[in-house]
Amino acid sequence: MIRIAGKLVPRFLHPTLRSVWAKLDHHYQTRKLFGPEAKFIPPVALMHDGPRTYKDFKENGDEFFRHYVELCGLQPNEDMLDLGCGIGRKTLPLTRYLSERGSYVGMDIVKSGVDWCTEKYSTKYPNFKFELIDVYNDLYNPEGKFSAAEYRFPLPDNQFDLVVLNSVFTHMLPEEVENYLSEIARVLRTGGRCLISFFVLNEESLSLIENRQSTIDLRYPFGPALAVSQEKPELAIGYDETYVTELYARCGLEIRQPIAYGSWCGRANYYSYQDQIVAFKGTTS
Repeated sequence: MIRIAGKLVPRFLHPTLRSVWAKLDHHYQTRKLFGPEAKFIPPVALMHDGPRTYKDFKENGDEFFRHYVELCGLQPNEDMLDLGCGIGRKTLPLTRYLSERGSYVGMDIVKSGVDWCTEKYSTKYPNFKFELIDVYNDLYNPEGKFSAAEYRFPLPDNQFDLVVLNSVFTHMLPEEVENYLSEIARVLRTGGRCLISFFVLNEESLSLIENRQSTIDLRYPFGPALAVSQEKPELAIGYDETYVTELYARCGLEIRQPIAYGSWCGRANYYSYQDQIVAFKGTTS
């Protein structure tokens, strides 16, 4: 359709034509998939945090909502923190689930996503808040002011029942992961849970990587981790399972076994793409 129209209008109007077409296509596609919730869906060009299509956006959001309920037992009246909330793909299903007694705080280092979510969600759902954290990341916030290895979340102790991080620690170095996990334990209430995705390195995943069956070629050592790149390890990084288990224990977090291992390394039986670790905050942390 746009090719035909392009032949009928002057060349200097083609940028305007493409812009109008993109808006019409966005409206059509999002209304078809999301109905009245289409207003919460950003253009594909703004989806910096993973999805490449509107269908991907919806399926990914629905998948993680199932994780929150099935793996973590999220209840409608609970308080939730989403570190790395992106541009709302994991937020939208929660607006139908969390009650006014519950709450959601989304934090991210990408300003465009925080701005979008604040404008779209917070105006309609006052118990949904979003906050920009100016933490340095070579991929997503290279001008960031604070080091992730030293950053203290601008949140009080013991505030949340559930803290979730999807594909965050898979882009962070060991000293950064250690600090963030300590902060997660601090802001969790006793008995609270956290759901964090990893690329976990164990005998099975290392063997699959060695046999080139993995979708992620983790080969460059960074302490207890392996990365895909020596120059830019934040592209993707995996952690030794023993290190992860010991780190959780030091932070007063008890991992619920078995870990829900993912398909990333090429294993035949899996739960999701990345490995999903659920842990509980004990009374001694």
